[in-house]
Amino acid sequence: MRQFFILQGRVGLSARWAAVVCAVLLSGALPYRELPEAAPNPNVDRAGVLRDGVLTVELDAKASAWHHDGANRPALTIAAFSEAGKTPLNPGPLVRVVQGTEIHLSVRNSLATPITLLLPAAIRGGGAASDSVVVAPGTVGVLTTRAATPGNYTYRALTPETPRQAFVTGLLAGGVVVDSAGTVGPPLDRVFVMTEAFVPANGPTTDSSRTNAPGDSRAVAGHIAFMINGLSWPRTERLAATAGDSIYWRIINASAEIHPMHLHGFYFRVESFSPPTPDREIRGAPGRMEVTERMPQLSGMTISWSPTRVGNWIFHCHFPRHIEADPDLTNRSGDHADHAETGMGGLVVGINVAARPGARVVASAPPKRRLRLVAISDAGFPDSEPSMRFVLEERGKRMEAGPAFSPTINLVRGEPVSIMVVNHLTEATAVHWHGIELESYNDGVPGVSGSGGRVAPMIAPRDSFEVRFTPPRSGTFIYHSHMDEVRQQRAGLLGALVVRDPGSASLPDEHVFFLKGSRQPDAANPLEINGNASPDTVVLHSGKPARLRFISLAAVNSNATVLITARRDSSFAYVADSMLMRWRPLAKDGADLPLPEQAVRQARQIIGMGETHDFEFTPIQRGTLRLEVRTYGPNGTLLARVPLRVE
Repeated sequence: MRQFFILQGRVGLSARWAAVVCAVLLSGALPYRELPEAAPNPNVDRAGVLRDGVLTVELDAKASAWHHDGANRPALTIAAFSEAGKTPLNPGPLVRVVQGTEIHLSVRNSLATPITLLLPAAIRGGGAASDSVVVAPGTVGVLTTRAATPGNYTYRALTPETPRQAFVTGLLAGGVVVDSAGTVGPPLDRVFVMTEAFVPANGPTTDSSRTNAPGDSRAVAGHIAFMINGLSWPRTERLAATAGDSIYWRIINASAEIHPMHLHGFYFRVESFSPPTPDREIRGAPGRMEVTERMPQLSGMTISWSPTRVGNWIFHCHFPRHIEADPDLTNRSGDHADHAETGMGGLVVGINVAARPGARVVASAPPKRRLRLVAISDAGFPDSEPSMRFVLEERGKRMEAGPAFSPTINLVRGEPVSIMVVNHLTEATAVHWHGIELESYNDGVPGVSGSGGRVAPMIAPRDSFEVRFTPPRSGTFIYHSHMDEVRQQRAGLLGALVVRDPGSASLPDEHVFFLKGSRQPDAANPLEINGNASPDTVVLHSGKPARLRFISLAAVNSNATVLITARRDSSFAYVADSMLMRWRPLAKDGADLPLPEQAVRQARQIIGMGETHDFEFTPIQRGTLRLEVRTYGPNGTLLARVPLRVE
């Protein structure tokens, strides 16, 4: 449960939030009952006035009342943007123009502290910097830019007290969309802007004197609320589509966190990413197909996809803590009667896909294989650090990988399979088949997956649930718990799912490397590979191609960087590595990469949570190598390592 305490300017979870808390509880000049109430912004209507190729947007930054979790709960006093004379919005009003338009963005500062308004210089083709203007209380500041580069961006505001790491003050952030030149008519896409804010525990406070400024000795407990277009699940918008539709979304991350965004049941195509980067360790070229895309702070992407199967699906951040239910409202998910309503929260959007009129229903084929996946809990582990895992059974054969880890499931493309999930735990669970294209009812989100009155249930203790599907493609996928994810995934209810072509078998030098967080939150080694903090040596063969399958559900690090090096030591301090090996990328999230993306390059890759990557690696001589997992950047430190012996 993500809670922290602020006392005398010290923050238990992250120092950057001290100033954010201060900004969220801005008092302004009005008593609480006279504050305007901020509304969620669906990001459908464009702000401002467009005339003669110039969009003029007049904003007002003001103290506002905001009901983060429904009108029946007390409101927070937050800082929010509104258009002049209009209702404050969370996120701020949408700025949308066609390439070549000049943008005049002005802001009146109605707050009691100076703010700095920022626009990405990338909008005008100016790189990674930001254009800015400082606006004193009671005055107006103006930023002007030309929309030269199509993409999705964030405008935002800071106060002098905001640490550099914090990306907005209060909820003073909004989306900027630059459409390609020649775009005419109303937009055919939807825009989703992600924001976050601090929420005090035990109900929001309207006491404007509790600022949590440095030196304030009064402690305030609370959590971070994550929102899409100003709402947290289950209040987020439920989207409707028809099977076969062409869907275009623009996703903008205006928050201070990295969000790996995952779509259930279907692949999406990443059409563009803002700001663009030539670094393939971060992401490949536009046009790739995937089910999860890692979105750093202040990034934006345009995706397209087409639902081919009816039912209820979700699109969400894959960090478990970013989809936790509000801790003020609920206990852990295993205690919920309705997981969909009270077991999830935050960055989740629901999509209902209806059948196209006249479409013929195709009956599923009878299964050719029948498996049992049994969830068990290991004795001798404390409740605070449990070991849970799945055991795989087929025709009397039992496969295990624990403790705190689950075995790989091997399936065949085009072969129908039945998997009976049996719960021998003392709490409810559920299994999601991550990246697999299957019927909604089997997708594994209790209270959501399914259609009509046929909705998937939680799997209660001593109960079972049969899942049926036919894998339509070969590749590397994941199965994992989709209930009480923070606890159950860390405990070991997760594993690899590998689908192969008919008649093919595992290669001698094929290896799965599954990155997960330790079941001990404060462990010396916070990252495990295949359930081990210190994995055994892996043997490869000189001159023979090895297929390396990487999977990450590593909640401990959002920038886990995997590399293969010939260095003789694995220093915990970062050193410039001139001895990296080379490999060939093959697939992302189970989908084969386009041929231009399969060029041989340095063996280094960022793997976001919920992503899978396949590589072909051919060692050229006998000896010792190391597979390392490090944090990203010039100060990257070692998280885990696997010795590689080449024979």
